[in-house]
Amino acid sequence: MDAEVLISYFPLYTKAFVLTVKIGLIGIGIAFVIGIAAAFFSYFKVPLFSQLSKVYVELFRNTPLLVQLFFIYFGLPKIGIRISAEVCGAVGLGLLGGSYMAEGFRSGLEAVAGSQTESALALGMTRGQMFFNVIFPEAFSLSVPAIVANVIFLLKETSVFSAISLMDLMFTAKDLIGLYYNTTEALFLLVIFYTLMLLPVSILGNLIEKKVRYKMFGA
Repeated sequence: MDAEVLISYFPLYTKAFVLTVKIGLIGIGIAFVIGIAAAFFSYFKVPLFSQLSKVYVELFRNTPLLVQLFFIYFGLPKIGIRISAEVCGAVGLGLLGGSYMAEGFRSGLEAVAGSQTESALALGMTRGQMFFNVIFPEAFSLSVPAIVANVIFLLKETSVFSAISLMDLMFTAKDLIGLYYNTTEALFLLVIFYTLMLLPVSILGNLIEKKVRYKMFGA
């Protein structure tokens, strides 16, 4: 292990780390929006949209992110739609994540007691008010473990961004190994930076889960 090599590589990994986290967070944000919408349509069995949601979830959960990225980045230009690698990464991650988030939210929604819905309707709430003010907050609490697991999964999936020439952590590591053959140092920094990205999420997720469990069950 050469300390000078590690020091010289550090700025490159830092830049790649910032880019990876930025695209990862944007993609996760998109996933949240899509997941909530798909869960809403499925829960209320909205005509057409509930069926489309099921097709979307099955399609994106059962195809690799790499294939989806190739389709977006290399396939869409064939019909005149061109987007940058960064946008492609965020959109691809959001679409994949949305399918997993939708299932996580759906399981939480199904766990909410039916009496909650009946009480909300008795108070004269619309379906939208009932969903966002009564049902969803409780379902979200129940879905925290699944949400945290999905966030960690999506951040790890950013490792395939290098396939569309995005200068993420994995691309940086492979590029440096190919140029200078300092494999040990390059992989060591790769592990360190992925740990820096994922470990805080895991710790924060565990704390949130414990807080939610204590609030709901007092234990």
